[in-house]
Parts: sequence; C-alpha cells; structure tokens
Amino acid sequence: MERSEVIPKDRASLAAPPNLEDYATACATFRWEDARARVAGLPHGRGVNIAHEAVDRHADGPGGAREALRWIGRDGARLSLSYADLRTRTSRFANVLASLGVTAGERVFVLAGRVPALYDAVLGALKHRCVVAPLFAAFGPDPVATRIARGEGRVLVTTTTLYRRKVAPVRDRLPTLAHVLVLRDPPDDALPDGTRDLAALLAAADGTYTIGPTDPETPALLHFTSGTTGTPKGALHVHDAVVAHRETARLALDLRVGDVFWCTADPGWVTGTSYGIVAPLALGATLVVDEGEFDAERWYDLLAAEGITVWYTAPTAVRMLMKGGSAAARRRHCPALRFIASVGEPLNPQAVRWGLEAFGLPIHDNWWQTETGGIMLANFAATEIRPGSMGRPLPGIEAALVTRRADGGVTVVTTPGTRGELALRRGWPSMFRGYLHDDARYARCFAGDWYLSGDLATRDADGWYWFVGRADDVIKSSGHLIGPFEVETALLAHPSVAEAGVIGKPDPTVGEVVKAFVALKPGLEATPALAREIGRASCRERV
Repeated sequence: MERSEVIPKDRASLAAPPNLEDYATACATFRWEDARARVAGLPHGRGVNIAHEAVDRHADGPGGAREALRWIGRDGARLSLSYADLRTRTSRFANVLASLGVTAGERVFVLAGRVPALYDAVLGALKHRCVVAPLFAAFGPDPVATRIARGEGRVLVTTTTLYRRKVAPVRDRLPTLAHVLVLRDPPDDALPDGTRDLAALLAAADGTYTIGPTDPETPALLHFTSGTTGTPKGALHVHDAVVAHRETARLALDLRVGDVFWCTADPGWVTGTSYGIVAPLALGATLVVDEGEFDAERWYDLLAAEGITVWYTAPTAVRMLMKGGSAAARRRHCPALRFIASVGEPLNPQAVRWGLEAFGLPIHDNWWQTETGGIMLANFAATEIRPGSMGRPLPGIEAALVTRRADGGVTVVTTPGTRGELALRRGWPSMFRGYLHDDARYARCFAGDWYLSGDLATRDADGWYWFVGRADDVIKSSGHLIGPFEVETALLAHPSVAEAGVIGKPDPTVGEVVKAFVALKPGLEATPALAREIGRASCRERV
C-alpha cells in the first residue's frame, strides 16, 4: 500500500509554540522522574492522589476560580463549575462514602450518562481512596452484573431509570453490593426499593474533605475490557497513573492550562476517564461535557459556540461526520480550534484529509489500550503526519515490533516494513498493574520487560508505526497474512465508498477468503459492475 504521503505541519499557524517542539530532543531527554516532579503531590509529602491533582491542587491555589467543567444538557440546560466548586462537590461525595462506612480500597461502580454527578462521584471516590470502576450506560443487565460481581462492587452510583432497567433485574446476583446511590431521573421519580437518594445524601454532607495519605501504587481505577472474547478482563491502575495522564495529554494532545477541551468518549470507557476526566483537569483545562448523543449539527455548533481549542474524538464519529460532507463544518467558524485527535480504532487516511477539508486541520491519530492507561503512540502537533499511521512513540515510551518464540521469549523485528507484534518496554506510570483475580493472564501479557499488545503493525524506516490488525483477527489466505484494516483503507479510497468492514470467511481451499461489506455514499446504486470496480480499483491495486 502506498505510504509516501506526508502532511507537513505549518508551525506558523500555531498560536503558541507546541508543548513538544523537537521530537528527537524530547525523546532523548525525557525522564519519568522529571514528570513526577511536575505533579504537585499531596501536602506534606503524603503521596499522590489523582483527585488532588485533578481538583484540589487547583482549587487551593490561584486556579480556584478557573472554570473546570462546563456541562451542556441534552435539553439545553447548562452548568459551569469552577475548580473550587468541583472541590466542594467531590468532597461532599467523599464524605457520603465515609458516612456509609465505605473504606479505602473498596470498589465504587458508576453507571450513568454524562451528568455532573458522575464526575463528582468518580473524583470524590478517588479522594476517599476507593477504586473507581466506570460502566458504560448502554450495557444491558448481564454485562453490568458480570462486571460488578467480578469487581466485588460495594457501592453503585446510578440513576433511577438505569437502576430499574439494568440493575434491579440482576440485584440478587450482586451479594457484595451494599449501597446503591441513585439520582432521581426525572427529578420527581420515586425511589426504588433498596436504593438511597444521592442528592439528599450530598445535601447533608460536609463540603470539606482531607485526602488521606496515598501511596502512588495505591489502586485507583478498574477498567473492564469489552469482553468480546470471553470473560471481561478487569485492568487495574494506580494513582501514579496521573503522571502519565498529564504528560501524555500535554505531549500527544498539546493540552495546556486554559484550554477548552472536549473529549467525546463515554466516561464508561477508559478514554472517557483518562482523557475525559483526569488528564484535562490535571492540566488545568476547562472540560466541556455534552450530555447529548451524536448529532452532526449539534457537534458543529458546539465546536464553534463553546470555543473548543482541543477536540479528542473517535474514528467512528469522524466517519459519521464525513458522510454528510464537509460543507456543514465549513459553515461554522471555529477560530479557537487548533488541534484534533482521534483514538479507539485506526484512523484511515481519508479521515485525516477530510479534517483538512472541513476544519483546515488534520486529524491526528494515536494508539493506546485499556492496559496501557494512556497514549503510547501519536502524531504530534508540531511534526508531520503520515496519513494512516498511528504515529511514533511518546517520549518516555520505548516501542518495538517483536515475534514470539516457542520458549516464551521474543525476537525484536528490525527490518522496516516487516510485520510484528507491537510491544512496549514496561515502566510507564499508567501501565496496568494486574488483571483482577487473574494473575496468570496478566503474566502472559509480558515477555521479560516487554508488554505484548496483541496488535500487529509495521514500522517504516523513519520510525512511524502502521496498524495491521489484531494478532487473532488477521486473515490467513493461501499462506498470506492480510490485515482487515489495510483492506478497509483501500476500499475507502474509492470515491463511491462511505464505510467498509472486512472479515475472513472460512474456505476449504485457501483457509480464509476476504469478505468485505461496503456502504455506498448517498445517491449511489449498488450494482455488480460497481462492486467489481471497487474490488479491482481499490484492493487489487493497493493491498
């Protein structure tokens, strides 16, 4: 596939020098010890606590009056909270937990949409040194029950509506769940049996709270993987992860004090926690939270009206915006917007180019996983972009491509363009510290000092990494390894294709054949002739 395209970065267009100006120098001089020194830490040397870095350190200083969170309800309601306001609200929640007898280390699950109380609960529970486990609000009862049971949840924060739909049917499967704190949704909703009114508890709680000593290795966050292949894995992260949250957002997203930042990821997933809550607040930015679901016109209006400076979204959302063309985006004026990034799945080159067409800005892809806790590879603000590439390792991150050996070790791949499994040298602060109740599975993720991601990639001669596919998803046909992402990218290059998905179909002769599903752009008719043209013009010439 052609990979010679480069989009240069016009540094003159940046309002201020980027946080990472010289990639080579930054990689040569970066030390995690220095990054830890940039974290405030609890007063009197009592350790590191994520909530202190995200809230109290600002509220206790000159940043207390700065806007921390700007919430926009789906019906147009608005709420603006300063860092001082957020300190009071999160302290109230921490005191609620204390009043219930919940102790440090116990697990608090949060099942809610993007409402202000969710942010209070996550940060308040971290203040109380509980382990926070966010849940995706769209989960059904069984996935909710599986995760709470496996995580031995003591407390659940949710709404009355979600409780009735998702929790009440499985409550008898959750023996460790002692407290269910609900927001009335709607406000006059009756309180379900076996729950407590969170608003009433908060109203009665003190607004001051002193965070106890927190060792950096104290467990803080429990993120469950999707569970598409077996039992969901609970990846455990510690308070020291805030060092990486802060640094990776600063370097990979070019985020800084005073930015107006919008992360569209749901807080039930790791992106929505690491970069939708912790990182922007730890850096002193203003976090914009939109309760509404995806709507292209609403999103364009929000980018313009709220003065978003840094926008972090997902390739799926970008493709949905692309379906409507770029004219709708160009009708808005977004002079504040200076950086767009994407994560969650590989970003096709077409999306990078569309960003230039729609906003005058490329979309910067980056790569990381639930287990890494933060961004590991990125296309940076002040460096060129190679469309389709995941980028290069962040300063402080050592990456390599490896092949696994029969003896359990790995061999590092050094030849450019050769496929291998993406591996990272262990030691960054947000690296997960284990899988809950599964030490053996955790051990299998490592070969010596290398964390094995399970993702296949190639690396070009200049150090840019290119995603191929999951090691267990690559299509094996006639002895050839075919990455679904590469085929999808080739299909999307055809002017008639809006979306594409690729799988391997079992075949008795060649093992597997490539089966592609294509959605055409509006107004086009699916004909056999067009199908043949897409197949010939795209895949046979580009893959």
